[in-house]
Amino acid sequence: MTTEPQARPARTTDDALLAAVTAGVRLVELGHPHFTGMPCSPNHPGFRMSLIRRHGDMVRPDGGSAANEMIVTGGHVGTHVDALSHVSHDGRLHGGVDAAAAQTGGRFSALGAEHTPALLTRGVLLDVAAVHGVDVLPAGYGVTAADLAAAAERAGVEPGPGDVALVRTGWARHFDDATTYLGQAAGVPGATTDAAEWLAALQVVATGSDTTAYEQIRPGNGHSVLPVHRVLLVDAGVYIIEHLNLEHAAAEGLTAFVFAMAPLRIVGGTGSPIRPFAAVAA
Repeated sequence: MTTEPQARPARTTDDALLAAVTAGVRLVELGHPHFTGMPCSPNHPGFRMSLIRRHGDMVRPDGGSAANEMIVTGGHVGTHVDALSHVSHDGRLHGGVDAAAAQTGGRFSALGAEHTPALLTRGVLLDVAAVHGVDVLPAGYGVTAADLAAAAERAGVEPGPGDVALVRTGWARHFDDATTYLGQAAGVPGATTDAAEWLAALQVVATGSDTTAYEQIRPGNGHSVLPVHRVLLVDAGVYIIEHLNLEHAAAEGLTAFVFAMAPLRIVGGTGSPIRPFAAVAA
């Protein structure tokens, strides 16, 4: 999904970024909308939205009325970013923080979601499905460092320090089929540990993919182990973005672009919903 550029009056400015935006940008959505019943990892509470006040339930003297809703969701539902508090290994979070001590009191006193940065940086689309000449990678396929290097060569750009690397498997095409998308029986394609180590060595700030868990889920294994989360979140301090929809970006042939996302500043949380997008010249 893309948005049409907005016409703006001519103006002068000394700010190069503002000048570029004023000249005209087009936004390409990189995520899914949230809706009741959307696919969700079995490890997390799902998303629910319901109107609790409808138009006409209360009418003001001037004839005005309003509606509003109640939203209940986990922090790792739909398109979202993992905070560094999300995963520990041998009792330690990123930087050696004691996980048990940090979570005392019902929220994290260190590395919580309020510390996940908003990002306006270079994004690089690594289209692994296209490298293999398919629309969607096979269920359970392990995306390797060699796959990512080949995708970078195809794109003509390699991720670097501070970039966001987005890995396309094509799996977002299954989003409306929860059984296939979650892959409990057949598996889900995703990054292997050597792919994660390749990205960490390039010093990306974040990486994301178009699946529920980012990493390879083997047939029948479910989310029993998540070693890539350890490599990225715990060892390298690289944020993970999940449930992306990279189909629009791929269809438009995007390779390197301005990437933007803004997490909610959930104090002591382990993740946040986001609405990421690519900004390109109109």
